[in-house]
Amino acid sequence: MPSGASVFIAMSGDRAFSGTLHALMMKISLLQQMYKDVLAGIPLAKESHHYSSLLTLSVEQPAGGDESCHQRHLPPPAAGTGSHQDTDMVVPAADDLSDSFASMSSSFCPREVKLLQLTLIKMMVAKAESQQIESSMRLKYCEIFVLLLKEAKTDSKLVSLLGPHDRLLSHMASQSLAALVYFQLKEENALNVTWLSFTLNTLLGFPGNTPVADCLWTLTAIIKETLRDAVLPKAGVLKKLLAPLDAVLEGFYNAILFHHFDSHHYTSPYSEATTNLISFIDLLEALLASRTELELPLRCQRVLFLKVSYILNLISSPIPYVIKKKFILLLKKCVLHKSREDARSGSVSLQALPLCEDVLALSNAVLQVVSLTWLNQIPLDEKSSYFGSSEPAPADDPQGGSDQTVLRALSLVALKALEFKIHNSTAEAEIKGDFESSMSQLLMFWRSHLKPFPQSHPIVHHCEWLSLIFIEQDDDMWEAAKALLLIYLKLDRLRPDAADNLSQEEEDSWNIHTHAGGYNPHCIFLFFLEKIAFDSSVLLDFLISSETCFLEYLVRYLKLLRREWHQFVAVCNHFDTKHGALQSVSPAQPPHPEEPSCVSDEEQSCVTDESLQNAGCEPAPPTALSLSSSPDGCVFTAERGANEAESDSLISADSAALPGALPGSLQSLVNYDSSEDSELESDGKECSVNTKQVPANNEGEKRRRGTGCSYTADNWKICTSEVLPLKQEGSHPSSCWTLMTSLDNIIPLRIMLYKSTKCLEELQQAISRLQRRNLFPYNPTALLKLLSHIEKMRKNMNPQ
Repeated sequence: MPSGASVFIAMSGDRAFSGTLHALMMKISLLQQMYKDVLAGIPLAKESHHYSSLLTLSVEQPAGGDESCHQRHLPPPAAGTGSHQDTDMVVPAADDLSDSFASMSSSFCPREVKLLQLTLIKMMVAKAESQQIESSMRLKYCEIFVLLLKEAKTDSKLVSLLGPHDRLLSHMASQSLAALVYFQLKEENALNVTWLSFTLNTLLGFPGNTPVADCLWTLTAIIKETLRDAVLPKAGVLKKLLAPLDAVLEGFYNAILFHHFDSHHYTSPYSEATTNLISFIDLLEALLASRTELELPLRCQRVLFLKVSYILNLISSPIPYVIKKKFILLLKKCVLHKSREDARSGSVSLQALPLCEDVLALSNAVLQVVSLTWLNQIPLDEKSSYFGSSEPAPADDPQGGSDQTVLRALSLVALKALEFKIHNSTAEAEIKGDFESSMSQLLMFWRSHLKPFPQSHPIVHHCEWLSLIFIEQDDDMWEAAKALLLIYLKLDRLRPDAADNLSQEEEDSWNIHTHAGGYNPHCIFLFFLEKIAFDSSVLLDFLISSETCFLEYLVRYLKLLRREWHQFVAVCNHFDTKHGALQSVSPAQPPHPEEPSCVSDEEQSCVTDESLQNAGCEPAPPTALSLSSSPDGCVFTAERGANEAESDSLISADSAALPGALPGSLQSLVNYDSSEDSELESDGKECSVNTKQVPANNEGEKRRRGTGCSYTADNWKICTSEVLPLKQEGSHPSSCWTLMTSLDNIIPLRIMLYKSTKCLEELQQAISRLQRRNLFPYNPTALLKLLSHIEKMRKNMNPQ
């Protein structure tokens, strides 16, 4: 070909390239200015068609990535001998334009132009939904959106951008599509037909070659936008959105979790199958949050509860740990959903019945696998991500590498499921069987994954596990403590009715069962106080926080403490015995000659009280029987003591949950009618603590602990009878530290009793001060009455 023709073709191509480049640069400049105006809240001066044309997507252009941004759109060299000579014949102006284009920012390539357009669409929808924008600007934005949807068919173009070819572009297109669908649903009360058709076809076509993850992301984003809207009538919008998808979503649930599930597809946490499943977990979480907005939940909002066995099977299957963890955290939200929904509503609603059915179905499925070996099939030694490193320093990993977040979540799921199952059961044998099988597995699970911290005592007492596992997550801890408290109350009501006729041995048997099962409420509460160093300000922080779980737990426990004061004092004495064993001169010294030996008829009694001696948390001498010596850790018999006949309306396991939402329903939470007893007075006065019976120095404490005394069957009875007032007002305080030759003459130090009641009294004083200054967030009068009653009982034990 003659060289002149080559030059002509090159010049023609350069002119076309120059025109395209000029148009692209103009569009970029206008989009950048539009972005600045929208960001600054400046009204858009031109007509709506101008801006809709700027935001119209060009999907016919390749979206293959940044490679097109750096191509030199020059004609290729011609073949033949003259090719080298022809390549030197380049028009300078075109060469300058090419160099200019190559040196421009990567944001000027067609792909980045699309990203800028998608960002603008999402930003403008957010601005239009804002209550702070001027009505004229909002109207302008709405006109642009209508043009984009009706004339430019932007929704169809956004759907075409979804897929795995460009993850960033697909994600931005998904967000923009969700914003436009939500806008149309809110403003026009109409569901976008293009999006609905795409969603139905994608879910029904699974597991075909469809962008499942993007489809699920879009639906999840729409639901979340609806839930965030404070003005929108959520119930109507959610029903219009989810009703057409109800049956399809349930079918997809069955398909992805059961019918088409293959663990071989999930070998990598970055595979497409893993991405699809994680996206579906996010959707299930959004559906769970949205069910509170509907009077009667849809099937797609209930399927997670009714078919939770699919998820339980997946958790124990060989899939990436990230999927297991997300499913476990989702189950935790499910078991907490009822408590928060009850707290939110504060009254019985139409959805109460299906919710109870759903939670009961979930609880049955969870307990069925927990009673087997399901917990042991879940690995918790996966390494988490740490800031600046992929693993923690050896000194910062006292728990042996276990994932504490998952450990707490699994524990709470099991405890809440057990609470709800026992709450809804009436057969005594079923209740005791469920508790024994589930709690024994849970105790073994805790022991295998939680190791004591360096330089700390070994973990022996089962009631201590709760505070050790949940101490770093207080809201979960109080949910777990409340669950065990309600279980205790339910089992207590199953005891024989003749509570006043209980023998001491029967009462001891009941007490040791609660300790061995790890659900003695007094022991759990004291272990927690020990962990926070008896700091009343910590309790005050819990009470004034937006979460009301601790308030609900504390009210229930204080009412129980009012009834079981003698049991509380006995547990406090055993904590003191624990410290005595720790600092004894000869830990292995034989028992006192007056103490009975564990033989024949007294064998059960001795086992009971030696176990209670170990209830502190330190192991006793080698001859003593430790509670943790058995792998099961729990001993349960069919014998129960009499039912306590007190008729106050203690918030029991089978009563309705307390409303706890702030600020409206929280007011009803503190109107405890049962605590308004006539003998209680709400004086709100400052409380002083009597310290005359408390040692003044640590030396005396060491001498007292040095006695090395241990409580066996007879001595336990002596200890429980010592709740009567002491009669030594005239004696010198140091006289109680004297070493006695007879165990019957030893006056208990009551260190734990003093510290725990002192903490509650300081809490009472702090609440009273805040109430007098109108700084407490709700009316604490009834709570103060309960605390005042505890103070009076403590003072009756130690008269001045």
